[in-house]
Amino acid sequence: MRTIILLLSLFILNKSFAQLSENKLSDKYVLVIHGGAGTILKSQMSPEREKAYQLALEKALQTGNDILKKGGTALDAVEACVRSMEDNPLFNAGKGAVFTNEGKNELDAAIMNGKTLEAGSVAGVTTIRNPITAARAVMEKSPHVMMTGAGAEKFARQQGLEIVDPSYFYTEARWKGLQRAKQEDSLKMKSDHADTARKSMLKQLENRDYKYGTVGAVALDRYGNLAAATSTGGMTNKKFGRIGDAPIIGAGTYANNNTVAISGTGWGEYFIRLVMAKSISDMMEFGKMKLKAAADEMIMKRLPALGGDGGLIAVDREGNIAMPFCTEGMYRGFIKSNGEKVIKIYKE
Repeated sequence: MRTIILLLSLFILNKSFAQLSENKLSDKYVLVIHGGAGTILKSQMSPEREKAYQLALEKALQTGNDILKKGGTALDAVEACVRSMEDNPLFNAGKGAVFTNEGKNELDAAIMNGKTLEAGSVAGVTTIRNPITAARAVMEKSPHVMMTGAGAEKFARQQGLEIVDPSYFYTEARWKGLQRAKQEDSLKMKSDHADTARKSMLKQLENRDYKYGTVGAVALDRYGNLAAATSTGGMTNKKFGRIGDAPIIGAGTYANNNTVAISGTGWGEYFIRLVMAKSISDMMEFGKMKLKAAADEMIMKRLPALGGDGGLIAVDREGNIAMPFCTEGMYRGFIKSNGEKVIKIYKE
C-alpha cells in the first residue's frame, strides 16, 4: 500500500512540475502587423499622410506589445492590434472599409489559435463594429468556424458585441473610390467589345489596387503559442456577395504552433487558389523549408506566376519573421521582446 501511495505521490508531483513548466513564461515574444499592400509610392504620399500611417501602425504595435509584455496571449494581442486598425479609417477594415458595387460596406475577418488549431471567421457582415471580435466569438462560443451575413450579425448581437448602423462605416475617401472604380468600368465597357470587357472587368487588371488594404497581425507569445488575425472590407466595387481570402482559414489566415502564423493581404482570389497560408505551413512542416524560403516561394514566385499579387506577414515558432510582398509597398511593422521595433511602408 505504501508503494502505491508513493508512486501516486510521485505521479502527482511530476504532473505538477510539468504544468508549471508548460505555464512558465519565457522572455521572448514577437508581434508583426500589416495594413495592406498595393501601389504605395513615396512620390504619391504626402508627408502628413505618411505620418498618419506610421502613427496608426505604431499605435497598433504598442497595443499588442503591452499585452504580450505582461504575459498576455498571442490571441489577445492579435485581436487587439486588428481592432485598433479596424477603428482607424486609414485602413480597409472596419471604419475605413471600401464599398461594394451596391454602395455597401461588407466586412470579413478571421482569427486562429496556433496551439489548438481552433479558428473562427465572419464574412459579409454590415453592422458589427469590430468583425475580428465577432470572429473570435465564433471560435470560442460556437461549434462552428465560419458564419456569414445576417446569421453572423444575429450571433454577434447574442454575444453582446457592439452593433452599429451601417452608416458608421462610411468615409468620404472610400465613397469616392467607388465612384472612380465605377467610372473606369463604364469607360471600359464602352471602349471594348462586350465579351472582352466582361472578362477584363472580372480580372480588373486596371483596378488592381482596389483589392488591397486588408489589416492583420501575427504573434508568438511568451508561452510559445502562435496566433493570427486578419480583417478586411474586401474589394472596391465588388459584386455578387464576393468573399476574399481573409476569412478563409488556410488562405489568408492560418496559425499552427508546429510551424507558423500568417496573415495575408492582396488579390484574394489568388490567395484562395494557392491556399496561400497553409501551403507555406506545409512547406515548413513536410518540406522542412525555412520560413523565409517558403514565404518567398509563394509570394514572390507562385503568386505572380498566376497573375496575382500582394503580400503577407508571418512569424514562426522560433520567432523568425517574414514580410514578403510583390507590390510596390506594404504597410507593415514588427516589435520584439528585446525592444527592436521596425515600421515600414515602401519597397526597399
